[in-house]
Amino acid sequence: MKRRPILRKKDLFLFDLDGVFYKGKENREKIGGARAIEALRESGKKLFVLTNNSTDSIETVHARLAEFDIPVRKEEILTSALLTAEYLSKKHGKVSYFLIGEKGLESEMRKYGHSRTAGEAQFVVVGLDRKLTYDKLDKAARLVRNGASIVATHTARLYMYNNGPAIATGPIVRALEYATQKKATVIGKPSPLMFRIALERAGCKERQAVMIGDQVDTDLEGASRAGIDSILVTTGLDQDARGSAIATISNVDDLVDLL
Repeated sequence: MKRRPILRKKDLFLFDLDGVFYKGKENREKIGGARAIEALRESGKKLFVLTNNSTDSIETVHARLAEFDIPVRKEEILTSALLTAEYLSKKHGKVSYFLIGEKGLESEMRKYGHSRTAGEAQFVVVGLDRKLTYDKLDKAARLVRNGASIVATHTARLYMYNNGPAIATGPIVRALEYATQKKATVIGKPSPLMFRIALERAGCKERQAVMIGDQVDTDLEGASRAGIDSILVTTGLDQDARGSAIATISNVDDLVDLL
């Protein structure tokens, strides 16, 4: 039975990345997406990929989607790494920062002229860091106690790794906040900031947009905070939307049945 076209009046489609189009960090497996994106193109809809991924550059994410034959344009990809670098540039100009994170985040920060330092810094920038050490975390905490501000790419608890859920950036941010008694400025999901940026760039209102994601506490709750409807895809971390989504689908390409 064909589903009701509940998304016919939506003009902007926002997609999570990991757990929706593919899963895994090193050995990625494609889930879907080509059919859904092509259908949106044919319907004249707008789209953005909103990903908390802070370990890869925009170029890397775009190349990976192309490898899986998912026709997303580079300018349609908004990562937490990119938006963190952009946010600091717009608010503070070129800044010095201490990094908890990986090469992708550093690459995006460099594009905006920010200077990484191992000494005193204006900001501690926090992303996923799979080589995090106690010494690095302790150094970051000392910098914050000495006046640096914390900017977090996102505060998600988990992400979908090859063999299941893995610890994400959120627990690192919480440890730093607890140690310093200072709150971080959060850029990515579930902060509404990422959603508002997408709305502004698309020229759309909240009611015109829908978020498609696999995590209730980032994708769905973040969208809700921004006043945006959401759809849960059960190929990732969560299987139950707990009443917070307007629909649940088993694969991102099932979106076509709702258009």
